[in-house]
Amino acid sequence: MTPPGLPNAMERPHFIGIGGAGMSGIAKILAQRGAQVAGSDAKDSETARALRAHGATVHIGHAAEHLASDATCVVVSSAIRADNPELARAAELGVPVVHRSDALAGLMAGLRPIAVAGTHGKTTTTSMLAVSLSALGLDPSYAIGGDLDAPGSNAHHGEGDIFVAEADESDRSFHKYTPQVAIILNAELDHHANYASMDEIYESFETFVGKIVPGGTLVIAHGQQGAAEIAARVRGTEGLTVVTYGEDEGADVRITKIAPRGLTSEVTVLIDGRMLTFTVSVPGRHYAHNAVAALAAGVALGIPVHNLASALGKYTGVKRRLQLKGEASGVQVIDSYAHHPTEMAADLEAIRGAAGDSRILVVFQPHLFSRTQELGKEMGQALALADSAVVLDIYPAREDPIPGVTSEIIIAAARSAGADVTAEHDKAEVADVIAGMAKPGDLVLTMGAGDVTDLGPAILARLSD
Repeated sequence: MTPPGLPNAMERPHFIGIGGAGMSGIAKILAQRGAQVAGSDAKDSETARALRAHGATVHIGHAAEHLASDATCVVVSSAIRADNPELARAAELGVPVVHRSDALAGLMAGLRPIAVAGTHGKTTTTSMLAVSLSALGLDPSYAIGGDLDAPGSNAHHGEGDIFVAEADESDRSFHKYTPQVAIILNAELDHHANYASMDEIYESFETFVGKIVPGGTLVIAHGQQGAAEIAARVRGTEGLTVVTYGEDEGADVRITKIAPRGLTSEVTVLIDGRMLTFTVSVPGRHYAHNAVAALAAGVALGIPVHNLASALGKYTGVKRRLQLKGEASGVQVIDSYAHHPTEMAADLEAIRGAAGDSRILVVFQPHLFSRTQELGKEMGQALALADSAVVLDIYPAREDPIPGVTSEIIIAAARSAGADVTAEHDKAEVADVIAGMAKPGDLVLTMGAGDVTDLGPAILARLSD
């Protein structure tokens, strides 16, 4: 196969927010393909340092002078504000502005893409495919929303003809991709700044399915309400094969058994009339479903099912997806990216299944004012699955505050559901609070999509003291 070249105008790209999960992956692949990559980010990071190791120029802070006069394009995500000085400078210089999704679509051109979509589980499923296909020697390219094992491991330019990508529905940018195989793991109401109703979400996913190339395959969850609605809407589309997976009788790829084995699971599926059992090296029912979705997608690309099932056992997790950060004084500290109530409940149930009689203590940081406004009550109810919880202030990310929307919405709902909850407004105090609560044998879960992940080492250090 002839290696793909650089997409149009990507010879000297400048990324605003280059350290972000999605942006850094595209920047890395472009650098590996020979582009002269530059960019800026609000703060230095391990990801930024990993990009520099690939030859990228990374500026810290945002300033007009960071944009080189010979840049061929400026790459942005939906999180970049219109008043960013580098964006203003691009307009002055007449440098084309390219959305992250268009850049990623350009990288997929000429390859066989698998695009992984859904409200939850995208990063895990994309990672499972990347790891298993690599283990089979297929050397896929991939772009993931999280690091596999080291900073900068969220993307790779491979010599094979498969490209695995996380397809983000949050801003409808996944409409830019034309996959050979698409996965839809689930569909729920989220991203309230961009979607007003489930109907809008269904229409957006329908558009995504419509981009699958003729003769391509949709792998979609069976038994999940949102996914079932999408499947019903697109079934019968000419040139599209629909493959469902799940635990119900009617699923094309049927999960017949999920057997917990400590922090792993043994999964049995009925696929193409044959029973197959394989190991998933992370706990929980939802991760088992993610692995079966990956299995069905690989088979749709012609990969032998037994080979792929065996290779899926090589996946041992991705950063921030129930990642064990360490143990001190008999207490394990685990990090979870869960920030939607469904994800929170799924991760807590997975840990509960693996923890036995151990107590589960959660440090939860809500993510976004809009999400808390719409789903705060459900977040609180999910926290009732823990033995105790500490709730931080809302991490704003790209949003401005909404009057009356605070963590108190979550705390009140959690207490109404019978949860033991402590409010903590000072993140620096959390390590002391947890050290005062934790006993040998306990599991501590730092949970949320913001910077709560930074607390793991501090908690471990305080527990060691």
